[in-house]
Amino acid sequence: MNYNIIPLNELVNQFSRLPGIGKKTAQRLAFSILEQPAEYAEKFAKALIEAREKIHFCSCCQALTDLDICQICSSPQRDRSVICVVEGPKDVMAFERMNEYSGLYHVLHGVISPLDGVTPDKLKIKELMSRLSNGEVKEIIMATNPTVEGEATASYISRLVKPMGIKVTRLAYGIPVGGDLQYADEFTLARSLEGRNEI
Repeated sequence: MNYNIIPLNELVNQFSRLPGIGKKTAQRLAFSILEQPAEYAEKFAKALIEAREKIHFCSCCQALTDLDICQICSSPQRDRSVICVVEGPKDVMAFERMNEYSGLYHVLHGVISPLDGVTPDKLKIKELMSRLSNGEVKEIIMATNPTVEGEATASYISRLVKPMGIKVTRLAYGIPVGGDLQYADEFTLARSLEGRNEI
């Protein structure tokens, strides 16, 4: 006889759709949910739904927020003359963990990759350029990952920004080539930030 519990199978299937979660881990997570009191599952489900409904892109920097303008963009303590350009929202969190950067951010939501069909118009480059028109920004830090696509994206944006008289710098290579910012430790990120170069 085939032991088949449809709701359990569906829960396992949903967990296994998450990146880095295999079938066995998905089963462990599903059983963990079932072993908790019913109110835990309700809170878990509510948190998922609320996160999906309330979290969106900041209208200014394109990072994740539950407000119209995120806390970083609206903070009077941030240095508005510097914008750190990153690939994704996780990179903003990586920089904020190190507690040494006081400027603003701009999230591209990817990198230029013609082979994957990602052209510049599919990234948040137009939104970045509109932020630079007020003359307040003096430096752009290109903090895309040190991959072929990340380098190409940094170079493309640099060519757009330099004619505006804005300094464009690149993170120094404390970050290993082929590595992801989100996995870098705070010390490595801090050294990369300090040793950034103009491009």
